[in-house]
Amino acid sequence: MLHIFFLFVLLFSSSHASVQDFCVADLKGPNSPAGYICKAEANVTVDDFVFTGLSKAGNTSNLISAAVSPAFVAQFPGVNGLGLSIARLDLAPAGVIPIHTHPGASEILVVTQGKITAGFISSANSVYVKTVKRGEVFVFPQGLLHFQVNAGGRKAIAFVSFNSPNPGLQILDFALFANNLTSALVEKTTFLDPAQVKKLKGILGGTG
Repeated sequence: MLHIFFLFVLLFSSSHASVQDFCVADLKGPNSPAGYICKAEANVTVDDFVFTGLSKAGNTSNLISAAVSPAFVAQFPGVNGLGLSIARLDLAPAGVIPIHTHPGASEILVVTQGKITAGFISSANSVYVKTVKRGEVFVFPQGLLHFQVNAGGRKAIAFVSFNSPNPGLQILDFALFANNLTSALVEKTTFLDPAQVKKLKGILGGTG
């Protein structure tokens, strides 16, 4: 019995020794579904584990009156391989984060100022919408279409966390109207009239 115990301790010790504490991204190397390669530990500093970019408000002077400030692996190399990341949302009055999806992660939103109407659409086309205020939390399951809209008369701020260092992003409006997909195909696949498609392509910079 004793020899089995020592064998267990030996196996546990050897497997534990092979586990790395961290893998700070070497952004000069290629990115892959498994993440970036690790920076040499001798070159890692405390600054690799600190990100200050979320302390400043994003610029909301744009089409959507909103800003997203990400701290994903490309901006924050210390999250590489850790299965998490974060971002800041700034929504001016009437600001909106358009319908979009993160193919690689679920998302959780924490409101720190104002009110935000948040929601998502399930694969069965069920809609889940709620206005959340300071201190309240809303979760968006991975890969589902979702959105956030300022629901008050003043600026709203939220922080969103993801269970991936690189959650990915596809915005529905841009996917349809900001590329070179022909207007004829957009009209057929969305049931929109030609004038509306032309207008949206003009707003979002699409061609075709």
